[in-house]
Amino acid sequence: MKNIDTVITAALASIVTLGALGLPSQAVAAEKKEVEKCYGVAKAGGNDCKTLSNACAGHSVENGQKDAFIALPKGTCERIAGGSLVAPQADAK
Repeated sequence: MKNIDTVITAALASIVTLGALGLPSQAVAAEKKEVEKCYGVAKAGGNDCKTLSNACAGHSVENGQKDAFIALPKGTCERIAGGSLVAPQADAK
């Protein structure tokens, strides 16, 4: 009976170890995902960073605010109506 317990314990330890070894590789894969700033599509209060009119993320005041951006997977922005990869100039709020 002790041999069976030892085998089961070793098998479970192996499964846990192999699972833990896979986590860093998944994290690295997620970090390598290319993103781009997409202007003009953020929901009010949903922008990712400062705009021409405020200095913090989450402070855009209207849906589709032209100077507010969100980070999207590369190639997605140009497929969204109103999305732009180019930041507006200071006089074009």
